[in-house]
Amino acid sequence: MYEDVMEQKIWAVAGASEDSTKFGYKIYKKLKEKGYTVYPLNPGLETVMGEKCYAKIADLPQKPAVVNVVVPPKAAIDVAKQAAAAGVECIWFQPGANTAEVVAEAKKFGMRVVADACVLVELRKDIFCKMQ
Repeated sequence: MYEDVMEQKIWAVAGASEDSTKFGYKIYKKLKEKGYTVYPLNPGLETVMGEKCYAKIADLPQKPAVVNVVVPPKAAIDVAKQAAAAGVECIWFQPGANTAEVVAEAKKFGMRVVADACVLVELRKDIFCKMQ
C-alpha cells in the first residue's frame, strides 16, 4: 500500500533514540539495516548508534524524502512544520503520534501524510514479499 513511500531512500526519524526499547531506536536501526540513508532527529541527543544526531530538519546535510515521526503529538506538529518548511514530500506519523489534530495540521502543509501504518510492519511486508 505504501510501496512508493518505502522506495524513497532518504529518511529522517524524528524521535530517534539510543534506548533500544523505544520505537525511535527500532525504526532508525531497521531503516539503516535495510540500506536507507536515514538521519536521526532528536534535539536532546548528540549521537544515535554512533551517528551524528540533528536537532531539527533544517540542520540535516540533505533533504529527506520522508520524515518518520515517533514523538508525542504535541511535538509532532512542530516536526510537521519543520518538514513543510524544508520542502519534505512525505511525513509518516507512527501510531501514537498520529492524532486527528496532528494529521489535519500536517495535511494543511500540502505534504503527503501517512498516518495509518507502521514503518516496521511495512518493512516486514517487504521482506516477506521478496522471500516468495
